Amino acid sequence: MGEAATGFFGSLLWWLFFMYILLWPQMQYRSLQLARARLLKRLSETRKSTVITMIHRQESIGLFGIPFYKFISVEDSEEVLRAIRSAPKDRPIDLIIHTPGGLVLAATQIAKALHDHPAETRVIVPHYAMSGGTLIALAADRIIMDPHAVLGPVDPQLGQYPAPSIVRAVEKKGVDKVDDQTLILADVAEKAINQVRDFVYTLLKDRYGEEKARELARVLTEGRWTHDYPITYEQARELGLHVSTDVPEEVYSLMELYKQPMKQRGTVEFMPYTQGGEVGK
Repeated sequence: MGEAATGFFGSLLWWLFFMYILLWPQMQYRSLQLARARLLKRLSETRKSTVITMIHRQESIGLFGIPFYKFISVEDSEEVLRAIRSAPKDRPIDLIIHTPGGLVLAATQIAKALHDHPAETRVIVPHYAMSGGTLIALAADRIIMDPHAVLGPVDPQLGQYPAPSIVRAVEKKGVDKVDDQTLILADVAEKAINQVRDFVYTLLKDRYGEEKARELARVLTEGRWTHDYPITYEQARELGLHVSTDVPEEVYSLMELYKQPMKQRGTVEFMPYTQGGEVGK
């Protein structure tokens, strides 16, 4: 084989390797999508419901595995609203949520659409649904949580500060001792709290009654906890929310199909116990 032929095959191998590097992540992602679709179909058939997911994990799909951080966005509300509109009116909806929260506008739109669905609605929380995720969960007829999953307060945030804390700071210091910008911020914060509180009340009053709905709306928006405070299943029950722990096994399998970014240090692994102590038996 001459030098020209060797050079040609060498270049061809390099091009094939380069194309493999480019296409392999996309092939992996396509495989994940197909696996998710199969699980969702099985879950839909088992529960005789329309199954919708809103799962916000860090995904590292791409040439360099760069993680993408996801939150509830307007794009999410567009997709979920489209799914709810297309769902049969006489068929239940199971909405699987895994999210740290996001835009109040988007969460409100999703919650309203879920609340208005004529058939039963169920929000499934395998791990956590904080802030806007909790707002959406409150719209459902039932909240199904893993025994160790958590919800969170829905007090609005203005920039880096919780709205209730802004109002409380002005009250403690006195309106005559703060500048005009802070007073304006406190006014906006108070409006934001009232708006979210009224919306939560609207979501809950039909299922919980007016008095209980007002109490829950106040507790979840008044800022008694930090915004990332974890409301456990037990505490959700104590508050009077309609929660249960019968999360379908398919949901846990589904969560395993959402990639996390590669960890540079410290990883979690486990080995299930097998009878007789033999691995893989």
